[in-house]
Amino acid sequence: MRLWQAPAGRAAAVILACVALTAAVSIVWTPFPPGAADAYSAWGAPGWPHLLGTDGTGRDILSLLMSGARVTVAVAVGAGVVATIIGVVLAALGALTVRPVREAVAVLVDILIAFPVLLIAMMLAAVWGGSLWVVVWSVGVGFGVNIARVARGELRRVGQSDFVLAARASGLGSSQILVRHLLPNVAPVFIVQLSWSMAAAVLAEAGLSYLGFGAPVTQPSWGLLLSELQDYISLHPLSVVWPGLAIAVTVFALNLLGDALREATDPTLAHRGSRAARHTPGVVA
Repeated sequence: MRLWQAPAGRAAAVILACVALTAAVSIVWTPFPPGAADAYSAWGAPGWPHLLGTDGTGRDILSLLMSGARVTVAVAVGAGVVATIIGVVLAALGALTVRPVREAVAVLVDILIAFPVLLIAMMLAAVWGGSLWVVVWSVGVGFGVNIARVARGELRRVGQSDFVLAARASGLGSSQILVRHLLPNVAPVFIVQLSWSMAAAVLAEAGLSYLGFGAPVTQPSWGLLLSELQDYISLHPLSVVWPGLAIAVTVFALNLLGDALREATDPTLAHRGSRAARHTPGVVA
């Protein structure tokens, strides 16, 4: 509940809701067909009927941005789901199993972290070809390892709590303890890491599409649009602003949401903020 009381959390939620709504609306409607070229409207200035102008082939930039929002939402959600599954599995194996398995998982996590996400995606794209699924899986695996590294320590810390030891003494198995006691108590850590991973996924998809390893050219994306328009930045600088601004605002909102979630779910930060408010003249805690 404290999340919605924070201005940063509300602002981030509104921005992300607008992005999701834009992606949903673009499935059934855009001002113009995203791939429709019109040589007579090339490099049109923002105005009516092209509110954000057109590119060199006369395509409506607003329609391209709306269609590209679908790629952004798909990558953020898809990579988030993959990262969560991988993070939970690796964290559980690295915290609750026997020592040889824990050590093997720790080594595996260290090895995977050494490989940049963009490099993994480019290697997979070289084998399977550039596609949205390659981006989702490569980004999900890369950031799932980061989630596992953070959550593993939290699982081990909570696993030594008295209520967990009591549950174990009562005869509950490791899987039951994980589901009933451990995951609910470390869920805030997963949620915060997930929001940050989704922000990184959006940025990674834009970078991969910019390099030609992301979504196919038949599917508009913000990174691909930025790559196509960069050659004309000196002649039509405003056309490059729109996709760059869309990427920046979305990543900023996801990072802002992560910070707001961390403050809302961390009792030490909440207690510190409440104590500071009580000692601030004119502020009611």
